Amino acid sequence: MITRKRLAVGACGLLAALAVGLFPASATAADGPTAKEPPKVDLVLDVSGSMRANDIDGQSRMAAAKQAFNEVIDAVPAEVRLGIRTLGATYPGEDRALGCKDTKQLYPVGPLDRTEAKTAVATLAPTGWTPIGPALLGAAQDLEGGNATKRIVLITDGEDTCAPLDPCEVARDIAAKGIHLVIDTLGLVPDAKTRAQLTCIAEATGGTYTSVQHKAELSSRVRQLVDRAADPVVNPMATEGAKQCEGAPQLKAGLYSDRETFGEHRWYRVDVLPGQELRASVSIGADRAVNNDYGVLLRATTAHGREIVRGSEAGDGRTDVLSTGLRYPKAEIDDVDSDDKPVPETVCLQVSNSFSAPASVKTTPGMPVELTIDLVDGPDEASDVAAFGLGRGWWLLAVLALAGLLAGLVWGWISRWRISVWRTN
Repeated sequence: MITRKRLAVGACGLLAALAVGLFPASATAADGPTAKEPPKVDLVLDVSGSMRANDIDGQSRMAAAKQAFNEVIDAVPAEVRLGIRTLGATYPGEDRALGCKDTKQLYPVGPLDRTEAKTAVATLAPTGWTPIGPALLGAAQDLEGGNATKRIVLITDGEDTCAPLDPCEVARDIAAKGIHLVIDTLGLVPDAKTRAQLTCIAEATGGTYTSVQHKAELSSRVRQLVDRAADPVVNPMATEGAKQCEGAPQLKAGLYSDRETFGEHRWYRVDVLPGQELRASVSIGADRAVNNDYGVLLRATTAHGREIVRGSEAGDGRTDVLSTGLRYPKAEIDDVDSDDKPVPETVCLQVSNSFSAPASVKTTPGMPVELTIDLVDGPDEASDVAAFGLGRGWWLLAVLALAGLLAGLVWGWISRWRISVWRTN
């Protein structure tokens, strides 16, 4: 007699067999992925006397920073090891030598106790000097050891007051050590000198600079940077686009950085083989005040100027980054002898922006550009395992639908058979 229990066991066996047939054994190999070190982030906060100024949404800069820190602490991903360092938090006097040593670790880099971290932040009050250089050196020491992703997020409202230790030179020295430590900077209501210094610090390590005028901007940006540490990107390779495709730099798959002034066009070249798909994306950072109404264009053309495909994005209002992308599959050539090497097609990539700014804003250096290039097998490549799960996902749906239909037919046949046996007995 076939019972419901036996039928359920049989159904599970059928589904297991289908799963084995659909997914290769290599997908469930015994060797799991190697464990990655948790990313490390050190938040460096300026607690100098100037943080008393009440010019961020009716609050003091210090109050806005505390609120932002509390929101960030609540949202820190579990895998991130977070620390907090202060500068100018303890010495209120006029002795420059003492004031320029005023940096300390408020909360050690490690697993986060949210209550303890918030309590430490609550004790802060605007006090002394602005020793940015010494604070960056201290933060680099906080993050020493291991091969984890490391990030310093510096929040300040003014220039360093401890020259000749130039914080920009400190950042360059940190970058030269090759420890893959990125410094991002945020300027609270910055003036031109502060903006220039913080931009220089960020650029030295491949980080970003952001000008902050409102509480929501501060909280959102710091959270974004902490999240970025949890999902790190490859450090970009510097390049310089040309004014036309001819003579433009030849790029391979990778991440590249450049700079564009307002309304500029820059060109790059990529060789795409038959059967490959070019995937490209570009992001332009508005690292200074810009006018409303702006856009970014990424355009692929042949070497002769015929447009192939384009991607564009536009906006209106405050933005930090504007991005767009495109995809171009190069068809496989079937009638080429196997001994002949496939000839690549040169694709010209044009990156343009329609940003503008008030006359008081400097146009140099240009705005930071990140260009991502990827060359993958086209969707028709039979050996591309990923294509089954993405480009050919309808196969899986069809198999599952067929399995459901067969299971329904079997269940109906068994039900009729059981009824007929019951009536006979």
